[in-house]
Amino acid sequence: MSGKDRIIVALDVETGDRAVELVQRLKGRVGVFKAGLELVTAEGVQVLKRIRDAGAERIFYDAKLHDIPNTVAGAMKSVTRLGAWCVTVHAMGGEAQLEAAVKSAWETATQESLPRPKILAVTVLTSISADALANELRVGLSVSEYVAELAKMAQRAGCDGVIASPHEIEVVRAAVNDPNFLIVTPGVRPAGADKGDQARVMTPSEAIQRGANYLVIGRPIVAAQDPVAAADRIAEEISQALS
Repeated sequence: MSGKDRIIVALDVETGDRAVELVQRLKGRVGVFKAGLELVTAEGVQVLKRIRDAGAERIFYDAKLHDIPNTVAGAMKSVTRLGAWCVTVHAMGGEAQLEAAVKSAWETATQESLPRPKILAVTVLTSISADALANELRVGLSVSEYVAELAKMAQRAGCDGVIASPHEIEVVRAAVNDPNFLIVTPGVRPAGADKGDQARVMTPSEAIQRGANYLVIGRPIVAAQDPVAAADRIAEEISQALS
């Protein structure tokens, strides 16, 4: 993949019109467009069709499904019918939940002759610091240890990969001995950019060099004065890291 193909633009915007505008401007300059809680809650799942019609060839539905296995399986049927390229499920929901999601996606895609969405397990949110993990969530493992265990569980359940911060990329690669296991990395900020509410961040080139497959980038592109120029700069930085 080229540098631009590895960019997932997070359409964390308030309206479908703004999302469509960004897709129309950025299509062909990035690989994937992500629709998550903010956009889908505001506009409904029909916004996925709107951004597809605007030129988004690959859509990442960041649903972050997290419920009992039966409920997640039912939701995954609908996600598969939406035609999303990939979808997220919280690993903290447990192995049975992840297995239910994978099984439902396979069965629905097979029965209805649809493409199966890639299923990515969310490990530890990039806003969670080591202190918060230990003292608020009361997890006895370090962030790296916990992410490694969640990644291994996701692989056992049949997930295609995980969402993990750039600081845990190498940890996941060491824990999961499968070169095809995807690592999609949020918390990516170009040098000098505001970290916002992210606690564990890294530059695009650093994340790629450590082994990330895709980078989720939102505000540095979406909130830029010139989103196209911002995306092109990041794509060039990734290409240089790949070479």
